[in-house]
Amino acid sequence: MEIRGSVPNDPGQAASRTPVADGPGTRRPYEGVWRFTAPALESSVPQARHAVRDLLRNQRVPVQDDVVQGLLLIVSELVTNAVRHAALLSPEVAVEVSVGAGWVRVAVEDNHPYRPKALVADQGQTGGRGLLLVKAVTAEAGGVCDAERTANGGKVVWAALPLGVLRSPSP
Repeated sequence: MEIRGSVPNDPGQAASRTPVADGPGTRRPYEGVWRFTAPALESSVPQARHAVRDLLRNQRVPVQDDVVQGLLLIVSELVTNAVRHAALLSPEVAVEVSVGAGWVRVAVEDNHPYRPKALVADQGQTGGRGLLLVKAVTAEAGGVCDAERTANGGKVVWAALPLGVLRSPSP
């Protein structure tokens, strides 16, 4: 699974991975956008989750562990949904991770036109609660999530969470 990425450009400013002093318009070294594709197979679910975890670690994103765990759960649910419900029309799914100064966004894109809705599943069902879980985890973290159509007629389902405030170890 190859991850391609870049630091997003501000208009009129060259991309840089060099740390700069905090202030308006400054970029932190961990900010950027990374995208990878995977086949629409069940085996891609843990691969996507591990790729996102490793990316956050390798970029040294200052994110609280509970936010990381929530993001990984969201990635698992969204990729699982794409694999289960879109594979016929979308043999590949794309996962995008965007990191800003105070937030991280994960998005899963497929070529199926159906826009998913969170359904309330009865207690006897073992599945069907994935989007409810995504919405709950996102809301608990103070983030937002949505689904949008893509230019090619597919969809992208995404969630953005605040990085959270990292606490210094107590003396």
